[in-house]
Amino acid sequence: MAMATEKLLVQCLVATLLLIAAAEGAKETTICNIPLKKLEQCKPAVTGKNPPPPTKECCSLIKQADLTCLCNYKDALPAFQIEPSRAFALPQKCKCKHPVPPQCKP
Repeated sequence: MAMATEKLLVQCLVATLLLIAAAEGAKETTICNIPLKKLEQCKPAVTGKNPPPPTKECCSLIKQADLTCLCNYKDALPAFQIEPSRAFALPQKCKCKHPVPPQCKP
């Protein structure tokens, strides 16, 4: 039961952050060093049955991301049709120098 409550809390936090980002309009809101407006560049690589490889633009975002910070949102990703295992495979696919923290791995 506690796990379900925690998952709901994380989903609410992400939804709140997205609403704040939308409300701020011209300001560029970031989460874990990734501008929210640019996050869509990686969505094709982490959704669907046979996602394409990440684009150069996506890899550029992943290379600047705070991967430890992103781990905090791992449980909320499925609410956005993002497969966590695919999301945390992006750093390796993008040849990032920083490995994915162990707590992020499924």
